Amino acid sequence: MKKKELNELRGSDLKVLTKLVSDKRRDLVKTKVDMSVSKEKNLKKVKLLRHDVAQLLTLIKETKLIEGGTEEIEVEESKKKDKKEVKK
Repeated sequence: MKKKELNELRGSDLKVLTKLVSDKRRDLVKTKVDMSVSKEKNLKKVKLLRHDVAQLLTLIKETKLIEGGTEEIEVEESKKKDKKEVKK
């Protein structure tokens, strides 16, 4: 995904971003299957799709942080601490 596309997606809604992630993941699975049966010739395509999914997930997290503020982070951190205490 190019930087220009990422900058355009930064202003989009969470629903649009999650839809894109699901589409990219679907393409990723399809490409892996195609590679296993030797249909896909571009071996870098899987790597690029994984990279795109990671970038989209980062954008989703950024938008959640911007919309939700820091309260959401504090709640997630407290949940992680609780899990660590339970494991001990």
